[in-house]
Amino acid sequence: MKMSLFAAVPAAALALAAAAQAQSVSDDVVRIGVLTDLAGVYSAASGMGAVRAAEMAAADFGGKVLGKPIEVIYADHQNKPDIGVSKVREWIDVRKVDMVLDLVNSGVAVPVQKAASEKKRITITTAGGTVALTQQECTAYGIHYAYDTYSLANGASNALLAEGAKNWFFITADYTFGHQLEKDARAVVERGGGKVVGATRHPLGASDFSSFVIQAQAAKPEVIAFANGAGDFANAVKSARQFNVVGGEGKPRMVGLLVLLTDVKSVGLDTMQGMQYVDPWYWDYDADTRAFAERFQKVQKSVPTFSQAANYSAVIQYLKAVEAAGTDNSDAVMRQLRSTKFNDMFLRNAYLRADGRMVRDMYLMEAKKPSESKGEWDLARVKRVIPGEEAFMPLAQSACPLVRK
Repeated sequence: MKMSLFAAVPAAALALAAAAQAQSVSDDVVRIGVLTDLAGVYSAASGMGAVRAAEMAAADFGGKVLGKPIEVIYADHQNKPDIGVSKVREWIDVRKVDMVLDLVNSGVAVPVQKAASEKKRITITTAGGTVALTQQECTAYGIHYAYDTYSLANGASNALLAEGAKNWFFITADYTFGHQLEKDARAVVERGGGKVVGATRHPLGASDFSSFVIQAQAAKPEVIAFANGAGDFANAVKSARQFNVVGGEGKPRMVGLLVLLTDVKSVGLDTMQGMQYVDPWYWDYDADTRAFAERFQKVQKSVPTFSQAANYSAVIQYLKAVEAAGTDNSDAVMRQLRSTKFNDMFLRNAYLRADGRMVRDMYLMEAKKPSESKGEWDLARVKRVIPGEEAFMPLAQSACPLVRK
């Protein structure tokens, strides 16, 4: 009888602990919101692929965390900051969303991160690129997960400067992301002894790039740098080739400051061959990345872009932190994330800094020649792994008010 009584005590204690742990999940569900561009210029880069990646992660986690269900919801911010902010406030106040991710388009990402932080909700920006997210606009609940404009500009610009290309012209998207990307690349070029001989800015989603590439040609640069992304990048490069601005002996070299695999495929290797760019992830890097890409392709009918792969990784790491913290309370989860070293199919040698920057390896890429490609998505090669400490802005230079100087 005594043995049975004593045996019951730890069992009861475990049951009570389990019940308390389950009660630590707010609203009896861990709800994740994917706020993305479903139909605009960034829909191929993120879009429904970003949603499917998050759903895959939730399913792979078992569909539950701390005994409570995981729910993934999504919405289209239409590349409009006011719509993004309105949606995230509705999600938090009405749908009780615990974490928001993706946030493609920096103009949307910054105000959404701020609005969510005011409600003590975590945002994980996998697709927006501005360094403002971890600089003057940093928050205690904001994580910049995949890349930023500094890391892209730093790696790509240094590579061409090292090859002797000194005179640069920028074709830049006229909004927060493009401005910051050009600013960061200019700083690298000038610090490396180069010179910016001109720049022009185009609206987001421009349909005609002829005047912009002709301005670039008139400046006679050695490099034309595209400080834009997704459809804008693809259309600008196609226009540069169409007007014979690039692609021959004595003509400027091209560098993309944000290049997605879908862009390389869209533009074609005839035009893209030899272009160098920096990428946070490549599907054909190793066995782990290839395995994920194969699974994703069965769901989405294309290999994942870096932001889609980042969404999968971010959901998994967030759920692991919830599980380890024993709660979905944002403060506890952030403490857990800041104490973790990350290595998965997306993050390599990664850790979360005080300013919200996920420091991780990046990759200097080069688009292949058509004759080198062995398949539909065999489009690029990794030229060099760039360690995170080299790729990202040093913490000592941070303007984030959370960073102690």
